Amino acid sequence: MNDWSDAEQHVDRAHELYEMGRWDEAVDELRRALALNPYRAEWHFNLGLTLEAAGNFDGAIEAFRSAQQLEPDDVQTLTFLGMSLNRVGQPKEAIACFDQVQQLDPSIETPYCHRIESYAQLGDHDQAEVMFYTARQFSDACPLCYSNLADSLLQRGEHKRAVWCLREAASLDPHLPRTHARLAEAYWAMGRLERARQLFLRELREAPGDIGTLLDLGCLLAETGREPEAGEKFRQILELEPVNVDAHFYLAELARRQHRPADAFGEYELVLSLEPDYPDVRRRLAGLLIDSGRRDAASSLLIEEFKQLVEAPNAGDEALDDLGQLLLDASMPKRAVKVFTRLVEQSPGDVQAWHHLAVACFTSKDRNRGIECCRRVLRMDRRCVEAMHNLALAYLEDGQWRRAGYWVRQALAVDPEDENARRLRLQLSLHSFSELLASLGEAIARGWRRRRAWFTRRAGDGDEQATR
Repeated sequence: MNDWSDAEQHVDRAHELYEMGRWDEAVDELRRALALNPYRAEWHFNLGLTLEAAGNFDGAIEAFRSAQQLEPDDVQTLTFLGMSLNRVGQPKEAIACFDQVQQLDPSIETPYCHRIESYAQLGDHDQAEVMFYTARQFSDACPLCYSNLADSLLQRGEHKRAVWCLREAASLDPHLPRTHARLAEAYWAMGRLERARQLFLRELREAPGDIGTLLDLGCLLAETGREPEAGEKFRQILELEPVNVDAHFYLAELARRQHRPADAFGEYELVLSLEPDYPDVRRRLAGLLIDSGRRDAASSLLIEEFKQLVEAPNAGDEALDDLGQLLLDASMPKRAVKVFTRLVEQSPGDVQAWHHLAVACFTSKDRNRGIECCRRVLRMDRRCVEAMHNLALAYLEDGQWRRAGYWVRQALAVDPEDENARRLRLQLSLHSFSELLASLGEAIARGWRRRRAWFTRRAGDGDEQATR
């Protein structure tokens, strides 16, 4: 009984600490209580709530599962377990929880509301809308339903509908977290940058320490050319969270854009040390090293990036293109060929990708494949002067002057002012002139040879007549 009484006191203390926002201490008190009496489902549930408030969603899931084992049919526990599973990107497991809630109590809206978010994460947006309209049969005034559907609409690029949903959510619950921030994201995507900035600032007035909003606002300010203000926002984040990798990365991006390579290099290296697999950071560092003439140092970073990116099942087109061009800059054309080959396999209609593959092939001395890629480019874009120029160069190197001349004329027909084509035309003209001179010289030499032969014969005839 003594242990149970002590456990109750720990729980009471945990509740006080939770109300004060001292979540880590509240977690400690609850764990002490559960160490004394682990059979109280509501204490496990409270631990889950506290861990969730502290941002430890994995720990919250474990606590909610412990509560569920003690009370398998508790609707509230299943609901919060499903919500936490959504937050860690496990929507299928979350849907299973919400399905169970629906079976236990078909009269409540909750499972439909949260399955909107689950299906949106899965990319099944049609089913997300089905959940939304089914939920409306229970209640027409659920701000979370409108908010969750807005996320689905934002993923689909339906920004106007998302704005309408978020406005509805805000009118039903003015204190719903990050509503104004997400409205700002929608306006940003629609090109209404000043309206987006105002909404981010409004969100920060209500939640001054929201790191996600500070990051978004900093990126928006950087995009609109207000770089000092953007840097201020990123540094504000580091005051709240000194090892925030995103803030360090964006400060590096600002330094790179402002031509401060030493500052950019330091920030990128810090990001790499904090999170080695952070997207883009190895390529950014490699680019700085190449610009400073340190190709050997860049090569090791690019090889590591090559191994990870080319084998990744979901490598983005932009990342592949960036890596391929850096490999060319670092004089690693064979690896660049593999990267651009992967890129054209992913996006066979990307003209620029085929053009870059052609360049990589030519650079790696695979002239035939380079020519083939250039012809592929011209089948997709008949006015691509770069491909015509590359074909002309390839044929020049192969000594096929007529074919080279044909592609130079084609390029100049599209763009008479193209400097590369005009240079090649001059080169071809000089070659033609030298051939003409050579022909004239040969003709003159043949004439002299014929004359000498004629004089020789006449001289021989004269000698013969004299002898007679």
